[in-house]
Order: sequence, then C-alpha cells, then structure tokens
Amino acid sequence: MEQGSAREGVRPAYAPGAFSRAPADGRMPECRVPEQARGEQAGAERTGGRPADGEQARGEHTHSEPPAPRAVQRHSVRGQILEALRAALVDGELVPGQVYSAPALGARFGVSATPVREAMQRLAVEGAVEVVPNRGFRVSERGPRELAELAEVRALIEVPVMMGLARTVPAHRWCGLRPLAEATVTAAAVGDRAAYAESDRAFHRAVLMLSGNEQLVAVADELHRRSQWPLVSGPATRRADLLADASEHTALLDALVSQDLAVVQALVREHFAGADR
Repeated sequence: MEQGSAREGVRPAYAPGAFSRAPADGRMPECRVPEQARGEQAGAERTGGRPADGEQARGEHTHSEPPAPRAVQRHSVRGQILEALRAALVDGELVPGQVYSAPALGARFGVSATPVREAMQRLAVEGAVEVVPNRGFRVSERGPRELAELAEVRALIEVPVMMGLARTVPAHRWCGLRPLAEATVTAAAVGDRAAYAESDRAFHRAVLMLSGNEQLVAVADELHRRSQWPLVSGPATRRADLLADASEHTALLDALVSQDLAVVQALVREHFAGADR
C-alpha cells in the first residue's frame, strides 16, 4: 500500500477471499448498505424546523442567489494545481533535490505563477518541498529510514484501531467499502501511481472514519500522504508491488466481513510491515 520505494522482492498478491473463513453454507455475507432513515421527523431535523427546499414560508420573499465571488474560482485553480503537484511528486516527475520555480511550473500547467506559488507554500508546510529564497522550491530528499519511521508510527496508530473496529463494526458496513478497495486494484492494474496513492488513502480514511475520531483520521491521513513521496534514490514502485498491496485491501475486507479476527490481525500487521520495504 505504500509507494516510497520498490521492494527487493515482490510479496505475493492476496486473492480476495483466500484468507477468509466462509460461513457454514459456503457463501460470503451479502453486502448491503442500510437505507437512510426517512420521514417528516428526519426532514425536520435536517432543516432545523425551516421549510424544506422548494417550500416557501407565508409572507417570505424569495431572492436569487448572488454570483460566486472571484476568490472562489481562484481558490479552485490553486486546489487543482495543488493536486497536480501532489500527483507529480508521487509519480516522480518532481525529482527529489531539484529546485523548481513557480513561473516555470506555471507555464507547464498553463496558469500564472501565483496559484503555483500558493500551492507550493502549502506543500512546504506539509514538508514535501523546501523554500529556496529567490529561486523557488526544492523537492525534499527522503531516505529509507524516514520511510521506516513513518510506517512504524502509522502502525502504532492504525493497527489497534482496525482491530477494535474488527470486533465491533457489522459486516454490512465493511461491504460498503468494497468499491474503495476495488479502486485501488484498478489503479494498480494499470500502474497509475498517482491514482493508486489517492485511492489507497481514501480506503484507509474510510476504514478509520468508522472509529468516529476525526482527529485520528486527519493525523493518520497526513502520515499516509508523507509515506507516499518517493525516496531520493531507487527505482519507481513496480506495478507488481502495487497489485500486491491492493490485493491486501480486498483480502482484509473479506476477513472483516467474515469476522475472522485472526486473519484480520495477520493482514494488518503484514500490511504495515511491508510499508517500510
């Protein structure tokens, strides 16, 4: 699930269901997502007692919404550039140790230097780049030790949480995460490292969000993002590595649906043990 460096050996891909203990009738539990509660009371709670959309209180005048300010559009451009730069970092297009100027990157993306500079400032806060006065931004250089430390910290946070959720979350909630796990497999199959990085984080966020602890989710997601930046040296992550990691997602869900705690524990520990290789 991690992309810091290519592993010396390829871990075997876990076939979905290979580690799950099937029920007595041989069928896996059906994946059903509970329907949202409906009714007048739920509607009142959502609107806080105000008329629902499309209704108008007596004596109340309607007005058209004012146009969105230009600042919203500018922020959107900065957000798009930020995501594009993050993808370039994961793909290795922005090389560790190299210095890039905002005007040059702006020309590459077809925008002015301003949104690029703002996006790079955000990446500097995250630790992905360093500000070089009067020159631009240098992509941070990372070594295997930093990657191993990140994997260790992530394991300390996520493994206990996942084991606790495995004991309490019902099967249908895990089934709802199946599309996210399959998205990692799809990205891995075509070797799209940027898409895999995003889908990998989305899967982990969804799992941790079941804990209800938003601060934990935010901290874990930031550590996960940092673990995906490339190392200063070494070959790019191989497609086989991505496929092996992605298969662990689907195998983990199979074990969670079957409530096979022994397999869940083995998978999550293997998952993070492989993150620092």
